[in-house]
Amino acid sequence: MFLFKSPLRRQSTSGMGTMANSKRKLPTKANISDSNTTLDKETTSPAEKTKTDHISDSKKDCTLINSFFRHGLGHDLENFKSVTNFSRWLERPVDGAALGIFRMLYGAAMLIDIAEERGGGQLDVRFGEPLHCHFPLINGMRALDYPLMGCVYLCMWLGAWGIMLGYRFRVSCLAFLVPYWYIFLLDKPTWNNHSYLFGLVGTLLLFTQAEAYCSLDNWLHPRKDPCIPYWNYFLIKFQFFVLYMYAGLKKFSLEWLSGYAMSNLSQHWVFAPFRQMLDPELIDLLIVHWFTAFFDLSIAFFMTLEKTRLLVTPFMISFHLMNSRLFVIGMFPWVCLAEVPLFFSFDWPRRLWASKSQLQSSDPKQPGILSRLSTCLILGYCALQLFLPYSHFITKGYNNWTNGLYGYSWDMMVHSYDTLQTSIQVVDNESRQVHNLNPFAFTEYDRWTKYADMAVQYAKCIEENLKVAQHPAIGSNISIYFDIWCSMNGRFQQRSFDPRVDLLKAKWSPFEVTSWSLPLLTELNHMRPKLRTIETEVLAWNNYSDVVFVADFPGLTLTNFISPDLINCTLTILEGNVRYSNEQDPEVYFLTAGKSICLDSNITHLVTTIGQKPASYLFTYTNKTMLEQGMESMDEKAGTDTEERPLLPLWHEFQQRVSNYQQFLGHIGNCLLYLIYDVPIPLAVRERD
Repeated sequence: MFLFKSPLRRQSTSGMGTMANSKRKLPTKANISDSNTTLDKETTSPAEKTKTDHISDSKKDCTLINSFFRHGLGHDLENFKSVTNFSRWLERPVDGAALGIFRMLYGAAMLIDIAEERGGGQLDVRFGEPLHCHFPLINGMRALDYPLMGCVYLCMWLGAWGIMLGYRFRVSCLAFLVPYWYIFLLDKPTWNNHSYLFGLVGTLLLFTQAEAYCSLDNWLHPRKDPCIPYWNYFLIKFQFFVLYMYAGLKKFSLEWLSGYAMSNLSQHWVFAPFRQMLDPELIDLLIVHWFTAFFDLSIAFFMTLEKTRLLVTPFMISFHLMNSRLFVIGMFPWVCLAEVPLFFSFDWPRRLWASKSQLQSSDPKQPGILSRLSTCLILGYCALQLFLPYSHFITKGYNNWTNGLYGYSWDMMVHSYDTLQTSIQVVDNESRQVHNLNPFAFTEYDRWTKYADMAVQYAKCIEENLKVAQHPAIGSNISIYFDIWCSMNGRFQQRSFDPRVDLLKAKWSPFEVTSWSLPLLTELNHMRPKLRTIETEVLAWNNYSDVVFVADFPGLTLTNFISPDLINCTLTILEGNVRYSNEQDPEVYFLTAGKSICLDSNITHLVTTIGQKPASYLFTYTNKTMLEQGMESMDEKAGTDTEERPLLPLWHEFQQRVSNYQQFLGHIGNCLLYLIYDVPIPLAVRERD
């Protein structure tokens, strides 16, 4: 009996079992492992040992990555190793409650947006005038007649209602999106990042089952299964992920981090707590520029990680609430706030109402051909969104001081402009008469002043309108010249286009660099700190003194009429050489860097840049009229209390939005009355000089 219970006793050197041998411990797994390791060390070659260590390190790295994905992101790395696994991951069933709440909030935001940034409150001004100029992406696109445009807006408005209520969801999405994209593509000057975002989100919702929760569709026809495929969430969250990440990437540039893009924001009341610790310049640099760049780049990653989500959510909410106070950007902050809950549990609305989730676990199905095809389409869409913001090397004609059309690049608030002068000259080539046209006679937008493609479109639209109007002093053979001066991010005022080029004959192609679009004078960037110092000194003279910094290209002449309201006018050269003259004095003066000359009021002055490089100079002046009025106003208000402006004018904003919405509904009603009963429509009249 004992012989069979302890066969290992045969390992004794004497060949006989003893009491000492019977007390030996059996080798454990650890002991066996140790012995094997010792054996390997003695018998394995150095090359094999290196290979084994490398494999071991690779396994450790994979383990760490798997752990990060599983515990940090809440997903297994295996889900991303093949199309089949990824398809199964995208198709897995999840609760549709959170997406349903987002659908409702998005629809509500679009109902407000239609009357505001979509221009519904100004329908008569934008589409009621037959001579109004539009700037379509595709040449040949035309706005419908005003009554029909009212119907387009009505369709979009009803579609937004259907999205919010979840009624006939697919039809409602189409009713909203078709007019939305038509209006969006009809006018490039209205493009911005958040308008582009709204259209993308609405398009993505069209393909989802966002009506699965809290919708009239689900109430009228209850779903047996509350689950929806996870890709419904993935697409929406990915779109916002791109929004934040690219906004941060665009801000990590010398232009933004130098602190010139956004100026004087530190004076706003939202930064009052920071003014207790930092001076205004540091607030503008550290918080407005540096912190915002880091926030935009990192917030999407932190919201995706389960470990950091709760920690950064207050920052996310505070950031968008501050933006809603700092900038006039419509529904953008509120739509971004609406997507925040999408990063949390899918069934949080049900839990909020003390109801258990109806999600039932089920084994994931093997994805078929259609599932794999939809996965490829999803990946293709994601790749397109990642590519477009950096696709400007293809569409070179849209590149001016900034790259590409503003709207799909996510370069939010990276550039700020200050336009000093915009002039349009219409030259009758037969009589050689020059006519100055009001720059905004046929449009209320100003983005055409900075983009070559829109400048050409506007010039051709002006030509067509002048032919229709049949102005008696202007013939059919004309030339149109633009002379536009503006500054970007605290630089000098400079021309955006060559004023010697007839824009009716100017060559423009989306795939070629525009030769007559003048480049941004970045070689003068080193002078921006000096400009700030000079501006501070001039503004300290009195409350009505000011300074204008100008830079011009060789061979071009600045024609500047100084109003009689201005006194103490001086021209000072900073860099380069200029030739100065005025219409009353035949004498010509040559000025170099550091030289100044006093200028008389109520006459026209000519400053021509000479030499081989651009010249930079400044004008200082005092506004006599404002100075006198200011003194009188101070005397009148002496001893009287002034009404303080409220920090949060929420009631005033609410009243403005209600009034705007009333105007929008009034325009829709006028259009319907005209189409049904032929009732005349009252229209606003634009002033044209």
